[in-house]
Amino acid sequence: MNLALSSHIGFRYWRARKANGFASFITFFAVSGILLGVAALIIVSSVMNGLEGQLKQRILGAIPQLTVHSATPLDDWQSEVEALKTLKGVQGATPSISTQAMVQSHSNISAIELYGIYPSYEHALLKTMQRSFNGSFEQLESGKYRVVLGSELARRLDVSVGERVRLLSGEGVVYSPLGPVPSQRKFVVAGVFEMGSQVDANLAYIHFEDAQRLMRQTPGEIKQLRLYLQDPFNAAKLRPDVVLLFKAKQIDVTTTDWRESYGHLFGAVKMEKNMMSLMLSLIIAVAAFNIVSALVMMVVDKTADVAVLKTQGLSTFDVMGIFMIQGSLNAIIGLICGLAIGIGLTLNLNSILNSLGVSILGAGQSLPVELVWGQMGWIVIGTLAISFMATVYPALRAAAVQPATALRYE
Repeated sequence: MNLALSSHIGFRYWRARKANGFASFITFFAVSGILLGVAALIIVSSVMNGLEGQLKQRILGAIPQLTVHSATPLDDWQSEVEALKTLKGVQGATPSISTQAMVQSHSNISAIELYGIYPSYEHALLKTMQRSFNGSFEQLESGKYRVVLGSELARRLDVSVGERVRLLSGEGVVYSPLGPVPSQRKFVVAGVFEMGSQVDANLAYIHFEDAQRLMRQTPGEIKQLRLYLQDPFNAAKLRPDVVLLFKAKQIDVTTTDWRESYGHLFGAVKMEKNMMSLMLSLIIAVAAFNIVSALVMMVVDKTADVAVLKTQGLSTFDVMGIFMIQGSLNAIIGLICGLAIGIGLTLNLNSILNSLGVSILGAGQSLPVELVWGQMGWIVIGTLAISFMATVYPALRAAAVQPATALRYE
């Protein structure tokens, strides 16, 4: 195949396409369709990425991303923490204890997930909450019986910093002549955090040793480690490595991760993102069909030219190359313009909406936007692949022209 010759003729035909007004009209809509499809796909994908990233920060930043449960107390848990940090993808690990509990105020009662932590080790947690925290995690001191509540939970209970609430735990139940009595104790609200997600309504933190007393566990025993990961979405891949690490030390452990409590939420977000991408990809596919229509009309218009070129020695593949290059040029123009417009609008989306006076999420809130360059690469590859396949049929039609038949009445 003589690529240079096919490219030269294909470019000449592409430049002269205005000779057929209707074909030019269809070509314009094909290029416009690819432009709009690519731009819309970039904008919507970036907003969905931003939403997913925001949920990851607001939810997975506050809960254990991966938890190790040991059947026996970890006598040297500091060395286990250092060993866990050597695993790829693990940022750190801290002692933790958790239980389902009830919290009661003077006006209401609510079910919560209660975590016992050592504030001095929770650097990652403090970094996540430092901009949305009223109070201080450092006030969680052993024996002081203080608690940090989510903002929505505090609102439901109608309590603020400094007021008292009662925590009741199902673990550590004692049996009396009147029946089982849950372990309970009054705590002072030391702070209120706000992550802007559903964890604000069902999460509370207390000191690790206070949690052990509330749950009537042996003081000082650590059977649970809370892991912080570079990417929480890799928790499932890390679980076997964590188990093997402890198995090598003959320590029997099990693991749980965030998917057991919030996997359905992120699964729904991922499905929505995939469906939106599929729907917008159909715009590009429809535009590719317009390329087919325009090229078929061009083939009909240039039948005599193709016949003459074939009599002069142009091969079947050379003829196919002419029309495939011509159709690909339309796709490339639409792709480049779509990328430029899509990326430009994405990077300035909130500024544009503010200037138009449009507030999608409400006053004072901006759309989360995250431009992922890897996705841009897949959009480019997918668009070029669809457009290239759209040129195959018209190119085959052109290559099938018989010179004797086409030139019979010329």
